[in-house]
Amino acid sequence: MNLLFLCTGNSCRSILAEAIFNHLAPPGWKAMSAGSKPTGHLNSRAIALLAREGISTLGCYSKSWENLPLTPDIVVTVCSSAAGESCPAYLGQVVRSHWAVEDPGRTNGSEEDVEAAFMATYRILRVRIEAFLALPLVASAGDHAQLQRELDRIGKLVP
Repeated sequence: MNLLFLCTGNSCRSILAEAIFNHLAPPGWKAMSAGSKPTGHLNSRAIALLAREGISTLGCYSKSWENLPLTPDIVVTVCSSAAGESCPAYLGQVVRSHWAVEDPGRTNGSEEDVEAAFMATYRILRVRIEAFLALPLVASAGDHAQLQRELDRIGKLVP
């Protein structure tokens, strides 16, 4: 199963999700991330956070959704309209879900505030990815309608 985490810039949230998923996923499952307008670089705080959590970022880079190395089975958008972001719409024949997560890279405030925002984003994504991987229907490649409902439910989970 191939999963695509999609956002606009592909430098922070989608990269976090890609790395967390690949760290936790069973063999044969692969996540990738992409953006509709990729920044071309990774957010250094996101990379540092993943390193602190013992999660590899090998192979992660900011890329366009037009040049994907794999065809996704599932596409999860992680952008947040609360910040006025325009979330890209993947039009391929896939199961789609939206897991809105605030962009910690846009956090203003003290060093502690920014670090707390990055950790909150990490925790939200990790909880949702763990819930997704725990679905019995995922292991058995259940029907798409049921998977869609479960993904949408998971997209509302917060730690």
